[in-house]
Amino acid sequence: MKDAEERRASRAHLAMSVVVALVARLAVVAWAGGRFPPVADGTYYDALAARLATGEGYTWAWPDGVVSYAGHYPVGYPALLAVGYAIFGHKVWAAMAVNAVVGAAGVAGAHVLLREAATTRGALVGALVLALHPVLVPYTAALMTEGVTASLLLVACACVVVAKRSHKRPRAAWLVAAGVVMGLCTLVRPQSLALAPALGLLSIRASRAEGAFRKRVTAAVAVVAVAMCVIAPWTLRNCKRMGRCAPVSVNGGWNLLIGAQSTNGSWAPVRVPDDCKEVWDEAQKDLCFQAAARREIARDPVAWLRQVPRKVSVTLDYFGGAPWYLHASSSAAFGDRAKLALGVVETVVTRALLVLALYRVGARGGPRPKLARVLRAIGIVAAFTVHGSIAYVALVLLVLANGLRAAARDPLVVPFTATLVAATALTHSLFFGGGRYGIVVVPFVAALAFTTRRAPSS
Repeated sequence: MKDAEERRASRAHLAMSVVVALVARLAVVAWAGGRFPPVADGTYYDALAARLATGEGYTWAWPDGVVSYAGHYPVGYPALLAVGYAIFGHKVWAAMAVNAVVGAAGVAGAHVLLREAATTRGALVGALVLALHPVLVPYTAALMTEGVTASLLLVACACVVVAKRSHKRPRAAWLVAAGVVMGLCTLVRPQSLALAPALGLLSIRASRAEGAFRKRVTAAVAVVAVAMCVIAPWTLRNCKRMGRCAPVSVNGGWNLLIGAQSTNGSWAPVRVPDDCKEVWDEAQKDLCFQAAARREIARDPVAWLRQVPRKVSVTLDYFGGAPWYLHASSSAAFGDRAKLALGVVETVVTRALLVLALYRVGARGGPRPKLARVLRAIGIVAAFTVHGSIAYVALVLLVLANGLRAAARDPLVVPFTATLVAATALTHSLFFGGGRYGIVVVPFVAALAFTTRRAPSS
C-alpha cells in the first residue's frame, strides 16, 4: 500500500516537474523569440537547419552561388531545429521551442535519476531546481548545443536507471533505448560517445555474484554498439559526400589547432598555417589543421601542457553561457547590467549546489575517510573562490577516494557525474576551454546535491 502511494506520488511529481520546466522555458521563448537572433555558432546551426527543413540537405551555400556538402558542424542539433522549422517555418522562436521541449524532457530524466538517489520529496525538489535553474532556463534562447546535450544525457541516464530495476527483456529494451539516446547525443556533441561505455558499466546493480563483471562489460558493449548503429548512416554519408569517413563531423583538427595556438586556454580565431591556406576541401582542410596542430604541440609539448590548467579553469570556473549569448545577440535588449546580474545569479546558485554536492558525496563514506574529508574541505573552500574548477576536480577525486566498490553501490548519478566532469575536463584540456562547454555538468552536479541514499544491491 505504501509502495503504491509512493509510486503515485512519484508520477505526480514527475508531471509537476515537467510542466514547471516547460512553462519556464516557453516563457523564455515568448520573451526572447523576437528579440535575439542567432549569433556565433548559432548562426551556422540556424542556416544549416533551414536548409535541412527545406529539403536542400546538409549543405552550405557560398556567396558566389556554389553549394557544397557540409560536415564541419555535427548534424544532430541542426537536424533537431529543422523539425521545428519544417513545422512552423524558419523562425528563431521555433528553434527555441525545440530547446524548451528537449529541456523539459531532461528534467523528466533528472527526476527518474533522482528517484534512485533521493527520497520522494528530495527527487521532486531536485527536479524543480533543475526546472528553474538559472543556467539552464535562460539558455533556452541560445541556438547552442550544450543545453540539449545535457538534457539528452539525463534522458539516457534515466533509461539506465529503469533498466537497473528491470529484468530480462524489459531491461534489454531500456538499454537499447539508452544506446539510441546516446547515439543522438553523439550526433549533437561527438565527444558524448566516450560516455556510452560508462552508462553500460553502471547499468548493473552492485553484486558480488560470479559473472557480474562480464555482465557489465556486455552491457557497455551493447550500449556503445547501439549508439554506433545510430550514427552509422551519417558516417557512411560522410564517406561518400565528404571523402572522409568521419564518424560525425570534420572539425577535430580545427579545434586541436585552436587549442595548440591558444595563449589563455580559450577560443581564438585560428591562425591558418601557410601549407593549409590553399586547401579548400572541408575534410582535407581539417586534416591539414590536425597535422599542423601536432607539429606545433611536438615543437614545444611543455608549453602545450602548461595551458591545460587554464583550459580547465575557463571551462569550469564560470559558465555564463546565457549571459554571453543574450548580450552578444542583442546588447540593446540585454545590456551590460543584465549580463552581470544573470552571471552573478548563475554563479551563486551553481556554487551553492556544488558545495552541497561535495557535502553529500563526502558523507557517503568509504575506505579512506581522512582523504575524503580533506578533499571535501578543499572543494568547499575552492567553491567560495574564483577557482571553482578546483572544486569540480575535488568532486571527482572525492568519488574516486570513496572507492570503486562504493561507486558501484551508489546510485547512477554519483559515478556518472564524476565521469562526466572528468571527461569534460579532459576533452577541453586536449582542445580549448570555454564556460559554455561546462554547462553539460551543471544539471548532474545539481542533482548530486539532493542524493540521500544508496541504490539497492542485488
